[in-house]
Amino acid sequence: MVWIPAGRFAMGSSHPAFTDARPIHTVELDGFWMDATPVTNAEYSRFVMATGYITVAERKPNPKDFPGVPSEKLVPGSLVFVSPHKPVPLGDISQWWRYAPGANWRHPEGVGSDLKGRENHPVVQVCYEDALAYARWAHKRLPTEAEFEYAARGGLKRMPYVWGAEFRPKGKFMANTWQGGFPHTNTAADGYTRTSPVRAFPPNRFGLYDMAGNVWEWCSDWYRPDTYRASPKRNPQGPAESYDPDEPDAPKRVQRGGSFLCTDEFCSRYMAGGRGRAAIDTGTSHAGFRCVLSPKRVRRG
Repeated sequence: MVWIPAGRFAMGSSHPAFTDARPIHTVELDGFWMDATPVTNAEYSRFVMATGYITVAERKPNPKDFPGVPSEKLVPGSLVFVSPHKPVPLGDISQWWRYAPGANWRHPEGVGSDLKGRENHPVVQVCYEDALAYARWAHKRLPTEAEFEYAARGGLKRMPYVWGAEFRPKGKFMANTWQGGFPHTNTAADGYTRTSPVRAFPPNRFGLYDMAGNVWEWCSDWYRPDTYRASPKRNPQGPAESYDPDEPDAPKRVQRGGSFLCTDEFCSRYMAGGRGRAAIDTGTSHAGFRCVLSPKRVRRG
């Protein structure tokens, strides 16, 4: 883990598309420890082997949660990104997201996929409950949204990216994002079409890897688009309940950092200050997590 010193920063973004990241406001945080990387497949495997934990994507869906759905369709699985073969309307995400039976953390793209060669990639297909279970087993916790943004910025002030002012300083890729026409053509100019090893790109100034790109990461805060209007100045923990006007009946938690699918053509929320959200019972092929630890929990010796 990496020590993140106590400090103050300007939280939020003036990016015109990030309407839920305003107003920019001052936040003060106590120091904390943070995992240097997202939790990897190898690390999650050790957790599952030690506890016998079964992720939500591996469980048969409860018919009570899906009224009217035929029982034969209620099979374990999760959401997988599937690139269409031609340009599609960007207003319809069903053009590139599919529910894949058999998709879970062991089989990120569904039946036929596995983790061979991806042991050091971030674990994906984990919903909020799955991430929380790991954190508790590791005697850690999930970061607050404020902790994630503060740590991601690495002490830089008001920069658009967690590494500085330019997307590709001296022509170098700094994160695993999308290159090409989204969602049909990924040129993989950065070397990857999906997830990458957790240390494939340079760390930020705090020594943290993948604070932008690669996979979205769960935070402990409930999501609301108006959170910043009345957010506490010191160690904010997020609102008391969730509300997403696009899906008011779906409880959602904040996700941060963006993923390998981020692109200026559709979603550039891997940028510093960008906010994401997801239903708490939903895992996807582009979302994982990392943990933090308050100083009082550190064990020495």
